[in-house]
Amino acid sequence: MRDLVRETRLDPKQFILPLFVCPGEGVRKEIGAMPDNFQLSIDELVRECREVYSLGIGGVILFGLPEAKDEIASGAYAADGIVQRATRAVRGETPELLIVTDVCNCEYTSHGHCGLIKDGDVDNDATLDWLAKTAVSHARAGADIVAPSDMMDGRVGAIRSALDENGLEKTPIMAYAAKFASVFYGPFREAAASAPQFGDRRSYQMDPANAREAMLEIELDLEEGADIIMVKPAMPYLDLICRARERFDTPIAAYQVSGEYSMIIAAARNGWLDCERAMIESLTSIVRAGAGMVLTYFAKAAARLIA
Repeated sequence: MRDLVRETRLDPKQFILPLFVCPGEGVRKEIGAMPDNFQLSIDELVRECREVYSLGIGGVILFGLPEAKDEIASGAYAADGIVQRATRAVRGETPELLIVTDVCNCEYTSHGHCGLIKDGDVDNDATLDWLAKTAVSHARAGADIVAPSDMMDGRVGAIRSALDENGLEKTPIMAYAAKFASVFYGPFREAAASAPQFGDRRSYQMDPANAREAMLEIELDLEEGADIIMVKPAMPYLDLICRARERFDTPIAAYQVSGEYSMIIAAARNGWLDCERAMIESLTSIVRAGAGMVLTYFAKAAARLIA
């Protein structure tokens, strides 16, 4: 009877699994701060994506670790960049799997920030061209959705214009619209080797205290052409997912980030929590708040449990 009257249900099709692709062959390097997650070479990534598809998971989002970094993030928008090559390989092996690509620069810059550094800070407007070129190169490689995560003002409009001008008008944009300067990203920075070499990202990521500003950021991204909006992180911002669901009719994604994942895993390994119950309860809370899709490192484990 409890199942019959349940108000919020989880489905593997709601999940998007973040994956980290790196150079080399036969590489499957576990991420220390994120047990059961790996940096994968393209051949291993393809194998992982076959499993993801077989589990009925909604899709994957790809993050790249380039062979080399520079001050202008050239690996992000190179036609033969790591994500571009990975996207083509996955598309060739699992053509029906939804591929989202993260559009940002922090993994590709030698300083670890999301844009061009000028006078010690990120130059917002100068960075837009990099992002637009990256999105176009990802879409040409076969990405179904491009997802700008940089939080530069105006980047959704710049990407939409560039996609349309290059005959890629059918490529949707999933905008990291309300992305906060959060402590919960710590393990990800090990996974993506993207920690800033100086300062932090508070000049362009959002203040965790600002809810009204989050709604404004979402509204601006929608006006510029975003098709899906995202709140990141998820659990510390369930109230904002709920507000966004009440205010906007667009599809809403939420990112259950690395710190959220690692906290649950660490507590479970210490015997303080039941991992499966904590995983399902946390995912249920995100969907209950209003997210139609969840980017989560629990995607495979949750899909198996639900099945």
